Amino acid sequence: MSPETVSPGTVVSIAQFAPGPDPEANRATVTGFVEQAAARGSRLVLFPEYSSFFVHPLGEAFVQAAETLDGPFVTHLGQLASKYAVHVVAGLVERVDDRQRFSNTLVAVAPDGSVQATYRKQHLYDAFGASESSWVVPGDLGKPQLFDLDGFRVGMQTCYDIRFPEVTRRLVDAGAELVLVPAEWVRGPLKEQHWSTLLAARAIENTVFVAAADQSPPIGVGGSVILDPMGVALAGLGETPGLASATLSRERLDAVRQLNPSLALRRYRVVER
Repeated sequence: MSPETVSPGTVVSIAQFAPGPDPEANRATVTGFVEQAAARGSRLVLFPEYSSFFVHPLGEAFVQAAETLDGPFVTHLGQLASKYAVHVVAGLVERVDDRQRFSNTLVAVAPDGSVQATYRKQHLYDAFGASESSWVVPGDLGKPQLFDLDGFRVGMQTCYDIRFPEVTRRLVDAGAELVLVPAEWVRGPLKEQHWSTLLAARAIENTVFVAAADQSPPIGVGGSVILDPMGVALAGLGETPGLASATLSRERLDAVRQLNPSLALRRYRVVER
């Protein structure tokens, strides 16, 4: 293919920051990053898990801070998406019928301001001394909600889900070519290594783009990254808050899948437990 016929690709941005207990301050931070991303020509801006509210450790404060999908946080995302003509994806502390717990939810908002997809965390972080299930309702194992981004099909999963390869494979089986991974990847033994290794593995084994936005320290490890289908880091961040952007190419995706047709060659499928 000649350079003249290669598509320019789609710019995607990942925003890394440490949300706090002030929802208004969190919304202001999100606004600043969306403005920066839009100035770079981004078509999608990805934010961390728990972007609407976060304190450490999990507890009653999350239940009190939980919002509905038509609450202030998602409404604000819709206004930003519409104003800057971008897709915005972020983690929401969502209110549920169980008044003792909440849902760890991802919300994808379209450029017209509407909610185009949601994902509720399926594998809760009951590991490394934590007990997320004490406060969070696990997401149903329903059909994945994908959305379109300039011809790419996009799926979502959350943080600890990345340790379960079948989650990503199920998204890919549904047609995902870009997988978004908002996270609050808590520090711990070898956790930085696990984070980078697992993200690369999910990109390589599924021949998909992966964009991961983590919270920055002191609780999260940072290390947000955008990976191509060969596991190559196209853009990334260290331990400080910031924004990173990369261009996703349909030609790159197709070329990798032609070179490595692992999806077509596999002999197993994902079955719910």
